[in-house]
Amino acid sequence: MPTQATLLFTLSLLSPVFASSAPIRPPPNVLFIAIDDQNDWVGPLRGHPQAKTPHLDRLAREGVTFHNAHCNAPLCNPSRTSLLLGLRPSSTGIYGLSPWFRSVPSLQGRLTLPQCFQQHGYQTLTTGKIFHGSPGGLAQRKLEFDVWGPEGGIGIRPPAKLIGPTPMGNHPLMDWGAFPHRDEEKGDYQIASWAVDRIQSLARDRPFFLAVGFFLPHVPCYVSPAWMELDPPEIPLLPEILKTDRADTPRFSWHLHWNLPEPRLHWVRENQQWENLVRSYLASTRFVDAQIGRILQALDSANLANNTWVVLWSDHGYHLGEKAITGKNTLWERSTRVPLLFRGPGIRRGAVCHQPVELLDLYPTLAELAGLKAPGDLEGLSLLPQLRHPATPRNRPALTTHNQGNHAVRSEHWRFIRYADGTEELYDHRTDPHEWHNLANRPSSAPVLEQHRRALPKTDLPPAPGSAHRILTFDPVSRIATWEGHPIEPFAPVPD
Repeated sequence: MPTQATLLFTLSLLSPVFASSAPIRPPPNVLFIAIDDQNDWVGPLRGHPQAKTPHLDRLAREGVTFHNAHCNAPLCNPSRTSLLLGLRPSSTGIYGLSPWFRSVPSLQGRLTLPQCFQQHGYQTLTTGKIFHGSPGGLAQRKLEFDVWGPEGGIGIRPPAKLIGPTPMGNHPLMDWGAFPHRDEEKGDYQIASWAVDRIQSLARDRPFFLAVGFFLPHVPCYVSPAWMELDPPEIPLLPEILKTDRADTPRFSWHLHWNLPEPRLHWVRENQQWENLVRSYLASTRFVDAQIGRILQALDSANLANNTWVVLWSDHGYHLGEKAITGKNTLWERSTRVPLLFRGPGIRRGAVCHQPVELLDLYPTLAELAGLKAPGDLEGLSLLPQLRHPATPRNRPALTTHNQGNHAVRSEHWRFIRYADGTEELYDHRTDPHEWHNLANRPSSAPVLEQHRRALPKTDLPPAPGSAHRILTFDPVSRIATWEGHPIEPFAPVPD
């Protein structure tokens, strides 16, 4: 059954009489902005006191900011797959950097979020990183989006790595710092330019769904010196940490980021790279914010801002020393909390929602906003009540999964983590926002633990066929954990 908006849009195209009697405004457009590895170090979330993001700040003033938004997986492929399909990682079995979800038989015909808009008359366009990796072949790409722009990515690189080899090997992505180059040589600048050109040139008789995926602040965090110099070197930037932070976390917590290319905190400290990493990350965030500003300005110049829904999100967060690591792949706040901002017709201005929400909620939210018929088995909940009245309560917490059996439950005040071996963590964010003190073993925590255990997923599939890269499994009989198929028990202590 076509929606009223779709019906009016179709009649305006097909019926000269109808079209001439009164001008019909096309349904609102969608500008869908993704940032890779962006944690809460942005102005609207106040995750770092020196985060400077004036254009995200503007979005926050003009729309709704979700202060308690979380990814459904702390890794690119499963997070993006979950968002675009509207299904939890525990329902698809996609936990690693592969497989591409269309190679999984049960997901081959699944309708993605952009395809839903495509089927309802929207022109769909994409540039940069929206999926993790690109669909193969022109025919497959056309099925996912109508128009594909440049892939973006790192862009220009320095002649050699800036930080040298790490203890995890000389991984080409594990690098950061400033070197002389022009902003125009960066992949994120180029995809923003393409998006600006499309906004200026698209015909106005058909709504668009434009997806723009930025690479930074994903490593390598390369910036030109001008971006780094915005923070004077005498200003302290390092995140607050507790030396004994990991003393009360289960041993299994190390398994989720076992043998990864990201250096541990002790390495960046010993090699005088911690401050450089933090500065590079903040500078990369500012650079991406500037590119977002260019796109928002293009909407303004084209007189489309008032008829465009803007949604901005990140696929997961990133540690910069907290919990003794750098990188993602954890179930703690720094890895799961993400920016999520909405602006546009029917959305409150300058409002903040503190209810726990998930990236899984984007599909049903955008479909309901646009009046589209979406698949009936989406596992997210529409955020439309919160976009209209941000204090509206939610009836469930946010859930993040990293490999089978490992889940974090984030309610309004608590974080609960259950690992595959049955060990647990519990943090009260009202008194412990850094998650330094695990309360799971205290008898007084029993009621809170039981409440949060009820939110664990009922479906918890094993890895899908073809799963690889960051895959952790656990055999409850032998009590052996394997990483990429290699046993990692008995557990070897890892320094901070």
